[in-house]
Amino acid sequence: MNLLPLVWDPTVTSSSVSVGAHTFALEIPDFLTEEECKLIVHLAKLKGLQKSQILPTEDYEEAMEMIEISQMDIFNLLDHNQDGQLQLKEVLTHTRLGNGRWMTPENIREMYTAVKADPDGNGVLSLEEFKQLNIRDFHKYMGSQKVKMSDLVRNSQHTWLYQGEGAHQVMRAIRQRVMRLTRLPPEIVEHSEPLQVVRYDQGGHYHAHMDSGPVFPETACSHTKLVANESAPFETSCRYVTVLFYLNNVTGGGETVFPIADNRTYEEMSLIQNDVDLRDTRKNCDKGNLRVKPQQGTAVFWYNYLSDGEGWVGELDDFALHGGCLVTQGTKWIANNWINVDPNRRRQQQFQQEMERYAGAGAEAGAGAGAPGEWTVDKAYSGVHLEL
Repeated sequence: MNLLPLVWDPTVTSSSVSVGAHTFALEIPDFLTEEECKLIVHLAKLKGLQKSQILPTEDYEEAMEMIEISQMDIFNLLDHNQDGQLQLKEVLTHTRLGNGRWMTPENIREMYTAVKADPDGNGVLSLEEFKQLNIRDFHKYMGSQKVKMSDLVRNSQHTWLYQGEGAHQVMRAIRQRVMRLTRLPPEIVEHSEPLQVVRYDQGGHYHAHMDSGPVFPETACSHTKLVANESAPFETSCRYVTVLFYLNNVTGGGETVFPIADNRTYEEMSLIQNDVDLRDTRKNCDKGNLRVKPQQGTAVFWYNYLSDGEGWVGELDDFALHGGCLVTQGTKWIANNWINVDPNRRRQQQFQQEMERYAGAGAEAGAGAGAPGEWTVDKAYSGVHLEL
């Protein structure tokens, strides 16, 4: 059986489709009407928006010191190719472990100079040089830096709008439209996250990122963790599908960029070459492989996970890396519908059954119904379908 990247509703027209060996994004103009876009923005304003990322707190240094990790463990974590040396790009790929500031090669060099970490000035730290360092000096330096909103990984405001039973009829209609687009069963879509609405003012951005994270045996999904009643040291959102909506026309900038869409292979270190960081959406959006211009009413749809080859969610699709380019003029409004599916089939089934039980509590609905079917996820058959 050949897996197709996507089978979409034939009643939904699309004028721009990008299909590559590893990346699929569907761009659908006029998915929302102008009136629907304006209503979503209005409801978001009524609800109130909050900063998507706050500035680092003054107690950053103290918080970092509470993390129990040895200096050798830090070196091994950063040393991606395990050659006993830390290249600038190896350090940059892990800078989000810091205080939320987006670090550039210039920032790393400035930090090295301030804490006297690189005595020969070659931008590379050997194991011996690293051993001579006091990690607290790095924490003190990071904590002492004055950080602006533009220095953060993301600079935006957001809120969440309910789309479930009893929601505004337009919100319900959009959810139904997403069901038809994705061909996912109502039970999956209805129990996913609410609609996220995001505002980027002039100067706003979101550096390239994944909408979800890898799921290992020790990882829990946010939406199923309580039902599964399992303790796990790590947690991620398990966003199988992203449907992004543009709610207005942006005067300048604000494209959605997929930096490595259609690359033949993926290598994390190749994202940074000669001080050019393809994840940096303030500086390098023009170097990304695929850019989508924001047009009011347009939707963009992609998968964040691959198929496991057995009809369910597989590994994270690294090629779904994307970001919001710098808004150079005006304001940008978008919304996100994320469809959550646990790569652990048993946990997802347990979650679905529990939600059905909750929805039917006290209504005596489903009395005498047969056993629930088996959920499967398979892109060859429109993503998720029910085997009876």
